[in-house]
Amino acid sequence: MGSLGRCLARSLLRGQPGPSRPPGPRCYGSAPPELQEKTLVLVKPDAVQRRLVGNVIQRFERRGFKLVAMKLLQVWEGYNVVRSTRAMVGDTDSATAAAGTIRGDFSMHVSRNVVHASDSVETAQREISFWFQQDELVAWDSGDQDYTYGP
Repeated sequence: MGSLGRCLARSLLRGQPGPSRPPGPRCYGSAPPELQEKTLVLVKPDAVQRRLVGNVIQRFERRGFKLVAMKLLQVWEGYNVVRSTRAMVGDTDSATAAAGTIRGDFSMHVSRNVVHASDSVETAQREISFWFQQDELVAWDSGDQDYTYGP
């Protein structure tokens, strides 16, 4: 099982009888709870058809964001995640999306621009609640904070 699987398993085991958490590496870092926000990312059908789902997910993992829910759309959590996501995703119009962004690298047309991403914290909250129940979001423990944000 990969580290994401171990982290998800530990989150799911919290509150269950038995050992509080299995041994193994700690999960990726997180900001203090008061700085956390979530954003919704939808991998669009053109990206699924072109088998780009893993590429999209990998970019968020490399930024240190935590995947907290997924149904072929994902909810990512982290400090400043909405603004960072908009920068990672790039311009809606593939013709003007910068190279190195998800849309700049993979988009073929404005109507086939690979992903949707929330444009504000308020929009993200509304969109997330449309697709996910609160109990479907993974609650990462705060013991992973030092990996990203240091002591």
